Amino acid sequence: MMYQIYQLSHRDAQRIIAAIQAELEREGKGAAIAVADAHGELLAFLRTDGCKLPSLTIAINKAFTAAREQKPSRDIGESSRNKQWPMTNFGDLRYTAWGGGVPIIYNGQVVGAVGVSGLPEEEDIALARMGAALLNG
Repeated sequence: MMYQIYQLSHRDAQRIIAAIQAELEREGKGAAIAVADAHGELLAFLRTDGCKLPSLTIAINKAFTAAREQKPSRDIGESSRNKQWPMTNFGDLRYTAWGGGVPIIYNGQVVGAVGVSGLPEEEDIALARMGAALLNG
């Protein structure tokens, strides 16, 4: 049996990046924005002015985690803490427990994820959700 797979395009990824960038610039804040494909691999990235250097890798890892696990990175972290299992059980150090990674769902399929890092966790989550909502359908 055949089934249809949707793929996130670089134009889709750039659209998400641009929307989050505009919001960051409007608020005068710096952050890192990563968009990953359905496998969690980086498709597009932007580091805005004022972003702290550790946030680069963290944003990429948040997008990776959300795409690979097909759920928000915060949910993965909460499960790890509540069930007391280490994040290293995934076998890949790119998995992160911090919120700010959100899957992009199109026609019921996870086609990628958005990761935002550099602000307080709730702000990272809100921006990632906003970006993902541009394509969620």
